[in-house]
Amino acid sequence: MTAQLSKKGEAWSARFSEPVSDLVKRYTASVFFDHRLARFDIQGSLAHAEMLAHQNIISQQDYADVQRGMTQISSEIDAGKFEWLLDLEDVHLNIEKRLTELVGDAGKRLHTGRSRNDQVATDIRLYLRAAIDDITLLLRDLRLALLKLAEEHAATIMPGFTHMQVAQPVTFGHHMLAYVEMFGRDAERMADCRKRVNRLPLGAAALAGTTFPIDRVRVATTLGFDDVCHNSLDAVSDRDFAIEFCAASALIMTHISRMSEELVIWMSPRVGFIDIADRFCTGSSIMPQKKNPDVPELARGKTGRVNGHLVALLTLMKGQPLAYNKDNQEDKEPLFDTVDTVTDTLRIFADMAGGISVHADAMRNAALQGYATATDLADYLVKKGLPFRDAHEVVAKAVRACVDRGCDLAELTIAELQTYSDLINDDVYVVLTPEGSVASRDHVGGTAPAQVKAAIQRVRKLLA
Repeated sequence: MTAQLSKKGEAWSARFSEPVSDLVKRYTASVFFDHRLARFDIQGSLAHAEMLAHQNIISQQDYADVQRGMTQISSEIDAGKFEWLLDLEDVHLNIEKRLTELVGDAGKRLHTGRSRNDQVATDIRLYLRAAIDDITLLLRDLRLALLKLAEEHAATIMPGFTHMQVAQPVTFGHHMLAYVEMFGRDAERMADCRKRVNRLPLGAAALAGTTFPIDRVRVATTLGFDDVCHNSLDAVSDRDFAIEFCAASALIMTHISRMSEELVIWMSPRVGFIDIADRFCTGSSIMPQKKNPDVPELARGKTGRVNGHLVALLTLMKGQPLAYNKDNQEDKEPLFDTVDTVTDTLRIFADMAGGISVHADAMRNAALQGYATATDLADYLVKKGLPFRDAHEVVAKAVRACVDRGCDLAELTIAELQTYSDLINDDVYVVLTPEGSVASRDHVGGTAPAQVKAAIQRVRKLLA
């Protein structure tokens, strides 16, 4: 929705002796960006009007007029015909002004028993609740896409790394499930955050409540809130819920960034583990051979953007006295951009996950580098009765010999292996293969293909 602004109408002319300068109008106005709250403002206003009529604070005719006017305003906004006025500062006053034009005094009575302070806080919570619900669904879509990829490659061998050095063989399916777990925690955090978002501030008025006999619980029920905010001062000045959302979003983007880093590395021709579908990549303006993983790279960069919004909101709130302050107008742009960035990123990553091609041979060959089965040989010796520290020393000597010779442990003969320990027999080669290594880790959370498939089914049931 594009805000078309004009300079008609004065919000505060009866109070001041001189008009506000154009520079101050532009500096203090929020309608440039908060017009996205329009449908939530209308939703909250209709619930407020219904309660006022039920409490006999306004007439049923006034309520009917408000409903009629809001229906027309919604149609005008949807059609892009609503005229957003800079002089009216924000989405709330713009809608109220237009409502009064359409239905007269009923529009003026709508604001009875409320302030812009609790109105704004309510609109933001309604907006953010909807955004959380959308993001939760997108997290589910991404997890399902990763589960599909994991299932296809439950037994595909790849090297596992610590310190960016080859550590032990794992499967690509197991690796993908690590991200499924991360995004699962993200979904849990969003659900938990939603509980604190879903509390109604409306009825707190400016800061102290109202003298009118309002029914806040009725409004909360109408709007689908779980509870009301129980202190009027806190209700209008609290932005913890927005900070908490941005913190949860920063963690989502951190997980996206970690995944992006690996995708970029894996797609490099020097590694060659995967390829990303062309629609998520671009070329070079000068080098015709290039295929750049722009989407993961940009997502990695956008993580800093979301982290910055979290810090901005924390800084915004840290020095504010109770109750509402104009500073709080600065909460919206970081919050809105966080929602947009996370939503767009999750949507494109769910699609991109379905366009990842895996080069299984390259992964397996890489797992054969760096003596990834050395720990398996040590475990083998422990099972034969050798203390682990002694087994560790035996294998370290064998690895050192392989380094000098430029060969793998599996390439040593039984006679050569027995020079390091006479406990080694022909059955050792089972554990020295990558397939044997991953298969032996057959427990909950392990990388054995059977456990990978079981983990996939477990998460699928949770997401069903």
